[in-house]
Amino acid sequence: MARSFESTRNNHINATPSEAIVMGLSQDGGLFVLRDLSDIKLETEELKDDNFNQIAKKIIGTFFDDFTEEQLNESVYGAYDEKFDTEEIVPVVKVGDTFIMELFHGKTIAFKDIALSILPYLMKNAEKNCDSKEEIVILTATSGDTGKAALEGFKDIQGIRIIVFYPENGVSQVQKLQMVTQEGRNTHVVAIDGNFDDAQSAVKGILNDEKIRLELKSRNIKFSSANSINIGRLIPQITYYYSTYEKLVKNKAINRGDQVNFVVPTGNFGNILAGYFAKRMGLPVNKLICAANENNILRDFINTGIYDINRPFIKTMSPSMDILISSNLERLLYYLSGCDNNYIAGLMKDLSTNKKYEVNDTIKKKLQEEFWSSYCNEEETLETIKKIYQHYGYVMDTHTAVAYKTYEDYIHAMQDQTKTVILSTASPFKFPGSVYKAIFGASDQSELTLMLSLSERTGLMIPKVVDGLGKKEVLHTRSCAPEKMTNEIMLILSEGQDD
Repeated sequence: MARSFESTRNNHINATPSEAIVMGLSQDGGLFVLRDLSDIKLETEELKDDNFNQIAKKIIGTFFDDFTEEQLNESVYGAYDEKFDTEEIVPVVKVGDTFIMELFHGKTIAFKDIALSILPYLMKNAEKNCDSKEEIVILTATSGDTGKAALEGFKDIQGIRIIVFYPENGVSQVQKLQMVTQEGRNTHVVAIDGNFDDAQSAVKGILNDEKIRLELKSRNIKFSSANSINIGRLIPQITYYYSTYEKLVKNKAINRGDQVNFVVPTGNFGNILAGYFAKRMGLPVNKLICAANENNILRDFINTGIYDINRPFIKTMSPSMDILISSNLERLLYYLSGCDNNYIAGLMKDLSTNKKYEVNDTIKKKLQEEFWSSYCNEEETLETIKKIYQHYGYVMDTHTAVAYKTYEDYIHAMQDQTKTVILSTASPFKFPGSVYKAIFGASDQSELTLMLSLSERTGLMIPKVVDGLGKKEVLHTRSCAPEKMTNEIMLILSEGQDD
């Protein structure tokens, strides 16, 4: 019998792994979770001879146990192939006393490629397992990276259309160009004149709208999501925590069984939650260090237990972290509360009604046992990029710099000598304007011109996937207000899919 996933807000809403992947979000607005993680164990000793794909297959197969061996092979080996510019998929580089986990070697040079390369395979196989004949429409909000990675993953897949909403003035020029030049007869990109939280809240509302759901059902269409609210997007991210640990053991940086810290630049909380899952499964993790930018809501929450979005939304040079409503935090709170669905439903109601909530003392204590957090302002981000380049010749993007500075804060505060891995979530060529400014000084040239200059002056090769980006034809010019997103979706769906 397959595992049963339930809503974080209602333990009477249950789904098989395949159903949870296809639905994306529970009908009550909750996120799908396994109630009992105690039998999801994976000791590192079992992985000592495994490569990235083999580790991914073991992890994904453990959670999604209604997938056949053939379906797992098709998904894993279809996802992690020459789309990545290194056979390792996720290399690990030593920089000073730390290790950098490079998650940007996929087709969109950001960490979302790891999960979004495999999600289309998981979704198509899940749909077969559910014996579903409906067309799937993927709705996704992006703060910059998910959009392109999802578009690339789902393009031209039969039976699936994808619609991505992004904040018009909240992404880098490279991120925007990657999306608006996206090919694929089933891809749609829409700019909104709001921020990521506006887009994400609207998407979640649309996914939960019973009236829309019934209307689409009559047309043999159903919605799903490619954001990390989808459990099929979250679980594959556990893989790189395990694969990195194995690399450290093989390189004799640690002994098997030694604990490791992970520093994660965090916005929607999915990436660091995957690390928490890895720890619960048996990976020797000491501390999960949550790095925030000036939208430091997660730092405040981890330190106080109060989640308060009544604050200004700040646009920063690390835009993928410009998020105030961290959806995946709900999954963490579910586990820290002892899987208390009613308690979680109450917290989420408070957030919706009052724009804030406060967790109880038990959860506050557990939060601080598992996590540590600090934040990095804009000036510190630039200083960190420059310092690391000058000291080690390593070029990092803005999000990785936020994580590195947070690591320095952690060492200063805790004097912890545990080996530490910093997750590098994007290539510096994703944000060439900010990276160039940090190392060489401000320039009024365009980001695309600075990409060339950054390459010439640092000796780094421009990744092929963004080389010549400015010469690509713009194919997507739609825009709307956040409150008009439903109308825009219906307009897109009424136009049909080109042959």
